[in-house]
Amino acid sequence: MQLTVWTYEGPPHVGAMRVATAMEGVHYVLHAPQGDTYADLLFTMIERRDKRPPVTYTTFEARDLGTDTAALFQRTLISAYERFQPQAMLVGASCTAELIQDDPAGLAKAAGLPVPVIPLELPSYQRKENWGAAETFYQIVRTLAGPQGPTADRQRRDSACRPTCNILGPTALGFRHRDDVAEITRLLGETGIDVAVVAPLGASPQDIARLGEADFNVVLYPEIAGVAAKWLKRTFDQEFTTVVPIGHGATRDFVAEVRSLAGLAEPQPAGAADAGRAARPASNLPWFSRSVDSNYLTGKRVFVFGDATHALAAARVATEEFGFTLCGLGTYSREFARDIRAAAERYGVEPLISDDYLDVEQAIAAAQPELVLGTQMERHIAKRLGVACAVISAPVHVQDYPARYSPQMGFEGANVLWDSWVHPLVMGLEEHLLGMFRDDFEFHDAAKPSHLGSGARVAAEPATVGAAAQVPPSGPAQPGDGELISLDWLTEAEAELRKIPFFVRGKARRNTEKFALERGLSEITVETLYDAKAHYSR
Repeated sequence: MQLTVWTYEGPPHVGAMRVATAMEGVHYVLHAPQGDTYADLLFTMIERRDKRPPVTYTTFEARDLGTDTAALFQRTLISAYERFQPQAMLVGASCTAELIQDDPAGLAKAAGLPVPVIPLELPSYQRKENWGAAETFYQIVRTLAGPQGPTADRQRRDSACRPTCNILGPTALGFRHRDDVAEITRLLGETGIDVAVVAPLGASPQDIARLGEADFNVVLYPEIAGVAAKWLKRTFDQEFTTVVPIGHGATRDFVAEVRSLAGLAEPQPAGAADAGRAARPASNLPWFSRSVDSNYLTGKRVFVFGDATHALAAARVATEEFGFTLCGLGTYSREFARDIRAAAERYGVEPLISDDYLDVEQAIAAAQPELVLGTQMERHIAKRLGVACAVISAPVHVQDYPARYSPQMGFEGANVLWDSWVHPLVMGLEEHLLGMFRDDFEFHDAAKPSHLGSGARVAAEPATVGAAAQVPPSGPAQPGDGELISLDWLTEAEAELRKIPFFVRGKARRNTEKFALERGLSEITVETLYDAKAHYSR
């Protein structure tokens, strides 16, 4: 375990909480000290849920360690059952409680409760949140859909009935999971497939027992549902999807895959009556990415980092549908490191497998992208580096749980991707245009923006004309290494620098200062700026 200011994933019991909170009729009893109850805030403050997670803590204190903490756990378990009357219970220990080895599984079995009690063995010092969610969902499915579920040699559905599937993977505190489920449910319905069960989000223990009745499973989030889907395949001979429908191309591939799994014939060409409806595109993304006003996006360098599902999907969309150039690809999901490495090899970039945000920051700075697609932490990193950023993956903050409908998956999700990824670059272009017309009588610094009415002028970017840049030496060792070297930007050079678009200005400044340092220059002139541009354009 590593002490850090930021972390991409919490301990595995937080993953278990995400599954329990997503479900109905399930209660989680967690053997934990007082300090581990912080996880409630993740759901009520960040996700804005209107009720607390269905979790009861033993909340033992330091003075309890000299007494019988096992008895405390058993009393808490029985009390939670009597108070909440759940249809199934989960029991486990937090990372701190794991050290005292009270055996929640054995204690729960000895309590003899009249509902299924599912013990969770989650090694807090070897595994993390997504693994904990996947293991919890797997244990729930194995327990509730096993003996009670249909047999593996179940009868196939009547050919006159529509095929059915389960949607697996969405949880509480997931990135746009609620909207993804709504979008994919609608898409499946239009394809001719009914959804039997969505799990864990909104599922009850009775719903889990019916999982084996569907024809196949749709795995939206492999990090969460991959293990359970493989168990359902072995037990009930249910196939499962492998395409995650993020982006226009992937959604088309997903529709073709589910039609194949459902045994549906290829759709017939639309007749004259449906020609108008068929002519309307399912998503605006393909045309927008080909339109004239989007040509400036072509070739933009993009760095992608997040959970494996969203990182792999974002890399495909960025390169195949936006025309971006991938300059970095990584994930904090070590269980999917092989998939990321294989994708990075296809794109010709170096893979980054790390859960240390400092490693990620260093990789982003070295790659010098024009856009970062990442998590909430990459948003902060990009802000410090002066690079545009869009959030594509958990962990996220409260602003990434919008009140509006905003899926990442399906054809409507492709539209959302276009808006959210291009917006940071468009804002940079607008800043550049304002800079170009700064001396115009309507656009000079003292003029009030027309869209702000008669209000006060927004403070302009602090002037740095004539400022000395303090830059650490780079390249071969020079006399006096270890001290900061002062670089003076002349007024003319600084004015010329400000003509460069906002979203690449920081990169131009860094390259110019590096160029000057390598040549022992203490002043940066306009000539130095253009010499550096010519040097790095070769």
